Amino acid sequence: MYTVQHFVDGKIWAGNSDRSADVFNPALGTAMSKVALASAADVADVIAIAKAAQVRWGAQPPAKRATVMFAFRDLLLRHIDELAPLLSREHGKTLADAKGEIARGIEVVEFVCGIPHLLKGEYSEQVASQVDSFSIRQPLGVVAGITPFNFPAMVPLWMYPVSLACGNAFILKPSEKAPSVVMRIAELLHEAGLPAGVFNVVNGDKEAVDAILDHADIDAVSFVGSTAIGQYIYSRGTANGKRVQALCGAKNHLVVMPDADMEKVVDALIGSAYGSAGERCMAISVAVPVGDETADRLIEVLAPRVEALKVAPFDDPASDMGPVISRQSLDRILNYIAEGESAGAKLVVDGRRVKLQGYEEGFFLGGCLFDNVTSDMSIYKDEIFGPVLSVLRAQSYDEAVGLINAHEYGNGTSIFTRDGDTARDFFTRVRIGMVGVNVPIPVPVAYHSFGGWKRSLFGDHHIHGMEGVRFNTRLKTMTTRWPSGIKEGAVFNFHAGSDTKG
Repeated sequence: MYTVQHFVDGKIWAGNSDRSADVFNPALGTAMSKVALASAADVADVIAIAKAAQVRWGAQPPAKRATVMFAFRDLLLRHIDELAPLLSREHGKTLADAKGEIARGIEVVEFVCGIPHLLKGEYSEQVASQVDSFSIRQPLGVVAGITPFNFPAMVPLWMYPVSLACGNAFILKPSEKAPSVVMRIAELLHEAGLPAGVFNVVNGDKEAVDAILDHADIDAVSFVGSTAIGQYIYSRGTANGKRVQALCGAKNHLVVMPDADMEKVVDALIGSAYGSAGERCMAISVAVPVGDETADRLIEVLAPRVEALKVAPFDDPASDMGPVISRQSLDRILNYIAEGESAGAKLVVDGRRVKLQGYEEGFFLGGCLFDNVTSDMSIYKDEIFGPVLSVLRAQSYDEAVGLINAHEYGNGTSIFTRDGDTARDFFTRVRIGMVGVNVPIPVPVAYHSFGGWKRSLFGDHHIHGMEGVRFNTRLKTMTTRWPSGIKEGAVFNFHAGSDTKG
């Protein structure tokens, strides 16, 4: 059984810690490798390397940094068929899903290829008599990223290409549950021409995270994960004087108006609720049909589609959905399903019945569909992070909007309707960071920014897009007045002694 190490100073690095953790194949339920877990001393060593490397990298012209990003993009495209199986084997998601994830990450790399334009400052002439003022954006220094298991390629790619293009060094602490694809991408980034030490990968657990949060030479921390951990990272990081963005949990609603095209609604829900086994912060986990007639039609069309979902390992080309990431995740989801039944929700489709021959120990669960869910149930209030969709019936449009606004999370939401007035009102009134109209997963493209409201985000900046540039730079403003110069023409003699003009 091999051990996934760290990537530091342009090469694979073993570190000095003797701790490690198992990396599982979730389809088989067995460990297939180990991953090294860095000590606090290891993290300190890597931070010192990154700090030294950043000085020269940050001084490079933005156009030169962009050339590295252009080469990196080409390498990612060339190697996508190699990267996807690495990702799927440890995460469990289908190959098509893995390739789609990597493609979305590549879009951020494409965005930062325009970094010379994105870093342009502002200039104001004559803010006072003979006084000019201008502003520029400069790198922070050393930035760290702490990323989750559910998008082991895409979420890191939301972070470090922007940070690197802005002139920072970057230290990535990926999820120890799916470390391999990050390591291979790090090699490609180095192959693209990034100087050694500018980008480093440190595998680890809470000890590594706390070392990052406490170290004086980490200037900023970007995090994606659960709300409980995100709040911890934000509180500890900001207490240590760092800039922190923490993108956290979600409970995303999809409102179904009576005029919606039900076939399109169901297509949207199948992909957004059950894709990637529901393990994504933008998954639709609550459908809110307006009116009982709408709800009955939704259940009638949706239930057989959920039952027909093909659950299989990632290398089965017919697979719609793979396993969840771990035994702990599976047990947590099963507990929520039991709680939903006990609370009185109707389990229309029970995914617990799914059994795969030859994969009896794998972490598989079929799609689950609840009807008659109420807002006081745990399956509605909590982020389950699995293939479980709850249908909560609203008797009016205003009730549906009220439900969304009352929830503690504010990550994403969607509405399906043919009526433009309703859609516009919905977009205006919902207190949610990302809104879709007839779009089930309203994830912004790379040149816009991603982030929620309320307890889905701690910090002032969303991720990637121009918000990502702002997060990864400091604004500096210069105000200048110059003494009178020589306007009369050239002077050919030296002034000496008392002849010198002040």
